[in-house]
Amino acid sequence: MLDAAAPPPARIGLVAATAAGRRHAAVLAGAWPEARLVPGETVAHALRTAWTDCDAVVAFLATGAVVRILAPLLGDKHTDPAVVVVDETARHAIALLGGHAGGGNALAARVGALLDADPVVTTATDAAGLPGLDTLGWPVEGAVAAVSRAILDGEPVRLVADATWPLPALPDNVHPDSGPDAGYRLLVTDRIVPLDGRTVVLRPPSLVAGVGASRGVPAGEVRELLHRTLADAGFSPASLRCLASADVKADEAGIVTTAQALGVPLVTRPAAELAAVDVPHPSEVVRAAVGTPSVAEAAALLGVTGRSADARLLVPKTASAMATVAVARHAPRGRLALVGLGPGAPDLRTPRAVAELRRAAVVVGLDQYVDQVRDVLRPGTRILATGLGAEQARARAAVAEAAAGRAVALVGSGDAGVYAMASPALEYADERIDVIGVPGVTAALAAGALLGAPLGHDHAYLSLSDLHTPWEVIARRLTAAAEGDLVVLLYNPRSRTRDWQLDAALAILGGHRPPSTPVGVVRNASRPGERVHLATLADFDPAVVDMYSVVVVGNSDTRLVAGRMVTPRGYRWRS
Repeated sequence: MLDAAAPPPARIGLVAATAAGRRHAAVLAGAWPEARLVPGETVAHALRTAWTDCDAVVAFLATGAVVRILAPLLGDKHTDPAVVVVDETARHAIALLGGHAGGGNALAARVGALLDADPVVTTATDAAGLPGLDTLGWPVEGAVAAVSRAILDGEPVRLVADATWPLPALPDNVHPDSGPDAGYRLLVTDRIVPLDGRTVVLRPPSLVAGVGASRGVPAGEVRELLHRTLADAGFSPASLRCLASADVKADEAGIVTTAQALGVPLVTRPAAELAAVDVPHPSEVVRAAVGTPSVAEAAALLGVTGRSADARLLVPKTASAMATVAVARHAPRGRLALVGLGPGAPDLRTPRAVAELRRAAVVVGLDQYVDQVRDVLRPGTRILATGLGAEQARARAAVAEAAAGRAVALVGSGDAGVYAMASPALEYADERIDVIGVPGVTAALAAGALLGAPLGHDHAYLSLSDLHTPWEVIARRLTAAAEGDLVVLLYNPRSRTRDWQLDAALAILGGHRPPSTPVGVVRNASRPGERVHLATLADFDPAVVDMYSVVVVGNSDTRLVAGRMVTPRGYRWRS
């Protein structure tokens, strides 16, 4: 699985020289449990200690001083801690070291958000909105700097991939049709290939090595057999997604140690599951010993997903004195992110939603929702936007793109699972793709915050649209909510062609609660034209409601307090 950014640091060292710097450091330490002020005999000593002991450093010092102190300690950008420098007045948070690979840019943004400082990012790919080739979460080999520079400069870069993998969006100059004369290449392959100064190789997690072994097999024997098998077949160990074996080998030290050394998980399966896999070289001797005629080949074919139909055996079982290894290639799995954009305001859009949008190569959605996020999409993102209606067509299109192996974001307002696109998409999605749900702030939550606290106790969401649900069903659910004395939130309450359903719904609710029950309407919550209207069941005018509105009808305890709609939590009996 590709990741859009480095994981957050586990230990953040804070270094300050002045009283103002210590005040700013205290703000970070108070907000982040993983951050601490690092003591030292001198500031330089504290900074060097933080560099050695921590995963990231925030230094409230002059940039020049930090550079002079840390310069002798610099090693490799993949192992050095990230360093962010903050000035005396906390106006700027400068990502000095660690950039995108080490998480320095993300840390600068976090510091900036807490201290109201401007994050300063000079990493070229981040500044240009492009994915860094060494930050995609896959092993990378070759001329990373040269090819990255070519991508930034707009030079043609030929993309050559063994299969369609869910890469993030790449700019137009990175393309399979750039031609053989393109000076630079981006290869996505699990094969061993010769490297040169103009080629980068991304290693996708395509290979699974099935491993069988006698009890007590040495880790060195397993490791040597595995590497020799891969090398003889021309495949890179950097593309191993996991080692796989039988459940009875889950504690086999030689296999466990080998997986740990490779940095991949060990996946084990019951003998009965392995026995159901058709393999080219079954063994009755193995069946008698562990209950399945194949361990290495069957486990390699099942892999992580348990779907042997998605795999092809590349290397049949190869044996040493005490171990067997087989290698299978598994088809790429597409990625479908179901992204809730919130009610509309950019600051109510979650960071996770933004990360998934920037992770996607294809974005699918209603045109007005896609327009809200065009500014956060990476160059080269393909957009499939349609007008009102056509929800099923959008869902099918998103699933088809993901099933083809691409990284897709299907967007909608509010939360994708609440009267939105998650349900139709998941009706079409199957186990060939990975589905990621990204929750969003719903229109109901945004409306509730504007009205006061109408959702302080039990409540129900109901849609008044009878385009897909018969009115008789809607009326029965309204009656149940009314009889249960639930606060009711009405979605899709009224349109030009559906102008009677809201009156009917209020009549049903009014039959079970007093005329003084508060009713709130919020139109365009968090968007331009936002409007809040408060009334009661007795004097409510449905004409103030349209399809951009959410209607909230209180329960028998809901009241107006200082112009705000409040539903008590029901704990008064304890006092």
